[in-house]
Amino acid sequence: MGKLMCDSTTIAESFQTSSPTVPWRDPKSAPLDAIEALDLVHQGTITTTTSDWEDVLGLEEQQRRHLQRLQTKGVLWKCPQDYDSSSTQRSVVFRLSHGGEVSSDGNCLFTASQKAMGRDINARELRRRTVKCFLEDLRSATAENREGINDVIRHMYSPDLRNGWGIHVVQEVKLLAKKEDRLALDSAIDELVHLGMLREMAAESIYKERCIPVNDGPSWGKYMSISGSPDDEYDIITLHYTEEGLLSVDENREGHAAAFGDDIAIECLATEFKREIYVVQAHGSDAMVDEGNCIFFLPHRPRSEIVEPPFFLFMKGTGWCCAGADHYEPLIAHPSAIVSQEMVAMVL
Repeated sequence: MGKLMCDSTTIAESFQTSSPTVPWRDPKSAPLDAIEALDLVHQGTITTTTSDWEDVLGLEEQQRRHLQRLQTKGVLWKCPQDYDSSSTQRSVVFRLSHGGEVSSDGNCLFTASQKAMGRDINARELRRRTVKCFLEDLRSATAENREGINDVIRHMYSPDLRNGWGIHVVQEVKLLAKKEDRLALDSAIDELVHLGMLREMAAESIYKERCIPVNDGPSWGKYMSISGSPDDEYDIITLHYTEEGLLSVDENREGHAAAFGDDIAIECLATEFKREIYVVQAHGSDAMVDEGNCIFFLPHRPRSEIVEPPFFLFMKGTGWCCAGADHYEPLIAHPSAIVSQEMVAMVL
């Protein structure tokens, strides 16, 4: 699953001055000769099979037509320009194929990224490296920038329930319960139920009192480390609210819920591997967009140099607010000969 609920530029700006040695969106990026020397035909260590867009489920015809153009015509990626006047800009055309489905177990950002990169590395290790990258940068951030990052995290996972109802029908509050505390939590909830309180109201009260809210950088690190494995230290508790109040409580009693990847995680992945990541979103007719705008690219740049070509992830959006657009799938980028900008499906 994935979460794209905030402007990633906000996160970028929060980190921008956190460390003079790790600038965000460094316009110089990597030396161009380093990128030029890459073997663009063999970017990874494993081979991933691809699917024809006609075989991908859940797409409308207008989406298939545009996605097929990305596969046949490709997208033109221009390497970041070095300030050295002796350098010339390098460009690559990537033809994008669907890399197949991945499990909807909450780890899809990391599973899809592994397939898109063609790396022999599992999703849990990618998750671990993403969190490590985030926490290292957070430690070097200024107090002002840390607060900006905390604001973004609060907006996503501990929203102000007095506002935002013009956009969202249901809002979620994420809490972290230590696995070793679950029996004690259940006992406390049962005590309130025996006193006459409704079960969901009792659960809300105890979880909010005793669990960790996901509302800052350190708690985000704990949250994003959760893969739905018995080895996780915490379980995810989700409180669902409407404007009228509490709707339901997802107690995740089996502990199988994993933290969905969000914009912060994607940018940390980009930083960890020093390459841009593009999320390609496909919207259908229910999104109230015309056919020419049913496909768009959401770029995420690393907070340091770029030393490898980008990789691409796919989302199927449904509805004007991306409802359902919470599952990542891999796109396999096939480098091909440079053609004129007029010949490609899109220029990034």
